[in-house]
Amino acid sequence: MYKAIAFVLLPIVAIVSSFSIFTVQETELALMLRFKKIVGDDFAPGLHFKSPIHNILTFDKRIQTLDAPPEQFLTVEKKNLIVDSFIKWRIVDIVTYYKAVSGNQQRARDRLGEIIADGLRSEFGKRTIKEVVSGDRIKIMGIITKEANTNVPKLLGIEIVDVRIKRIDLPPEVSTSVYRRMEAERERVAKKWRSQGEADAVRIRANADRERIEVYSKAERDSEQTRGEGEAISADTYAKAYNQNREFYTLYRSLNAYKTAFNSRNDMLIITPDSDFFNYFKDINGKKSFYPISTTKNNAPIVKKVIEKEISVEDKLIPFSSKAPVLDKELD
Repeated sequence: MYKAIAFVLLPIVAIVSSFSIFTVQETELALMLRFKKIVGDDFAPGLHFKSPIHNILTFDKRIQTLDAPPEQFLTVEKKNLIVDSFIKWRIVDIVTYYKAVSGNQQRARDRLGEIIADGLRSEFGKRTIKEVVSGDRIKIMGIITKEANTNVPKLLGIEIVDVRIKRIDLPPEVSTSVYRRMEAERERVAKKWRSQGEADAVRIRANADRERIEVYSKAERDSEQTRGEGEAISADTYAKAYNQNREFYTLYRSLNAYKTAFNSRNDMLIITPDSDFFNYFKDINGKKSFYPISTTKNNAPIVKKVIEKEISVEDKLIPFSSKAPVLDKELD
């Protein structure tokens, strides 16, 4: 009989115990309610007992993240900016938190997002676009975090750990015009630098041309001066040599002239036989005499026509002396 009673009571005791025992984790805050009224909130992590008429609510006390939806805020310049931010928060007063939002986490997130959005709107309205984008961004986040922690813990039982601005954008309809203005500005600056570079290039080329002309003129002047000095020295040397032995100087100059004139077998010379050019061919002392240029086997003078540049040399009969020397070159 006792075994039967025990067999019946044990399940009842187990069921009653399951409603009378609860566990609080290290990461949780517990709240005891009786008919929706708070009767206890100070529960350390571990195993605790309660009456079956009590309800236990647990909440996560770790740092949580609220990724707020992007919102538009006006700057002091009356320009719209789309701001994307997130909030790090945690529950510090479980009783206040429960009374403020009835333990509903979504309601807590909504109210927290509204409070932070009001702070961002206030701070952005005091600054220009340049300041909020580059200069005062960190300062704005610090101010909002500090001001939120003066009111939010009392209102919601929540501590704001950090507020961060992820991104600041212009509205799509404004972005296009801003990009166009930026492009036009960059193009203007590029044209300015390009025109300045072209002007510098023209100036550098002009200076280089001027310097080239100056160097060339100076070199030409120096070469002419050097050539003139050389010719003067040469003329003086020739004059001195001529005055020392005029006959030898005349012979030497004539031999050089012969060497230059008869340099090739194909050379053709048209000249009168009594020219001074043949003085040393006709006489060793350079005296003038009259000899033919060339003869045939019958001692008859060669008569030929030479046409060059439409100018003809008429046939001439040249007197002949059998004792005269014969030139090696014939007129072709």
